[in-house]
Amino acid sequence: MVRIGLGYDLHTLVEGRPLILGGVHIPFEKGEAGHSDGDVLLHALADSLLGAACLGDIGELFPPNDPQWKNADSRMLLKTVWERILTAGWQLENADCVIAIQKPKILPYREAIRRSIAEILSVEIDQIFVKAKTGEGVGIIGSGTVFFRGKHALAPSRLGVSLFFGKL
Repeated sequence: MVRIGLGYDLHTLVEGRPLILGGVHIPFEKGEAGHSDGDVLLHALADSLLGAACLGDIGELFPPNDPQWKNADSRMLLKTVWERILTAGWQLENADCVIAIQKPKILPYREAIRRSIAEILSVEIDQIFVKAKTGEGVGIIGSGTVFFRGKHALAPSRLGVSLFFGKL
């Protein structure tokens, strides 16, 4: 059996917060506004994994109105989700992640992000891919005020995840 999950997350970029993508700090003058550390890539990945396994969603497991998750490390949140996935008997075939962000450029950080995600999930780096797209100066992504992430994953007899990401 193959299942595919879809996850996405959208956060406003604000001054005074770090920009963290896939557990990697990206030097930039703005970062994600969020209840936790705001790592939209890991949030979207967690949602896609949970969806593929029919095990709920990230907001259900880590409600944004619960003070215990304030400034939580999203690597820990994803690790917790992944343990649930493994306990349910699923394995990851691959995760293909798209980050929609006008700036900064993500390519210089791509391999570090892939390594970080592979490490969190205890999978091979060739099971994780990350790419970024700009808004070409158009819309909420192109204006640089928002970014969005999405992911998809596939797993035969296990699960797959697809994710999309972006920036406001």
